Amino acid sequence: MLQLSHSSLQVDLLDPADPADRARQGTRYCWGGYVWQVTDPVAGPLLAGPEWPEPRPTAFNGQGLPESFRHGEFGTGKPLILEDRRGFIIGIGDVAPGADGELAVTRPCDWTVTRSSDALEFCTAQAGLGYACQLTRRISLAGRALLSATALANTGSRPLPLHWFAHPFFALTDRRLTCTLPASWGMAVNVGYALEAGNTITFRRQFQHKDDGHFEQLRVGARTPLRAVLSHPRLEGIIFSTDFTPDQCPIWGNSNTWSIEPYLTTELAPGARREFTLRYEFGAVRAA
Repeated sequence: MLQLSHSSLQVDLLDPADPADRARQGTRYCWGGYVWQVTDPVAGPLLAGPEWPEPRPTAFNGQGLPESFRHGEFGTGKPLILEDRRGFIIGIGDVAPGADGELAVTRPCDWTVTRSSDALEFCTAQAGLGYACQLTRRISLAGRALLSATALANTGSRPLPLHWFAHPFFALTDRRLTCTLPASWGMAVNVGYALEAGNTITFRRQFQHKDDGHFEQLRVGARTPLRAVLSHPRLEGIIFSTDFTPDQCPIWGNSNTWSIEPYLTTELAPGARREFTLRYEFGAVRAA
């Protein structure tokens, strides 16, 4: 694994060139800049996953702070970039149907990884079927703030679908957490979560196992980026924020983790470029 660290936090990232780390990857999450775990020297591991604390979760579920460039449209499954289930998935590589009928990576992206004192930058270029792109992912650590910055440029001759989402896996306290949303955001009444005073999401019940959970779409406030203030079992809290207003933002949780998932859904014209950033602020360790 690759690592960023200082006296306060250690960030472990999957190395897209390491065969051991490639075994943890699949066709769902971007390989470059995949944050696998953030660890505090006192509080221990700060992130979870759908199978947590399984040390080798399935690639589809993963753990930590993965991000994904979708190869199928959310809700409809309409193929994006792929034709006859062949082509490339942004940030992963060339794919085709495997022996089991599922998509398999036939040629992973070639990544250039550049290290500085406080950051790792992952760069790759892909092309096929008239589509082409250049992708840069920069993960940086400043104090107790972790930033994930992405830049995607369309270098091909066809409009490039950009259907991206973050899927952070936050830790639970006794299978629950709270999450305070911006005042203009909302949520419909549902069986999994309630929206309490202060625009704070709470769990209606504890989910019992990894296959017991609830998925719900939030109502995103107009021209309002995400700023989520989350509880944490060992920290005073985590603040998760975006520098853009998500096009949609579902939430999901099970007995092991909970996620709030900002989406971008757009199209880049030939020659166009899109940049966006996520910020995770890890609060101080709570007194025992």
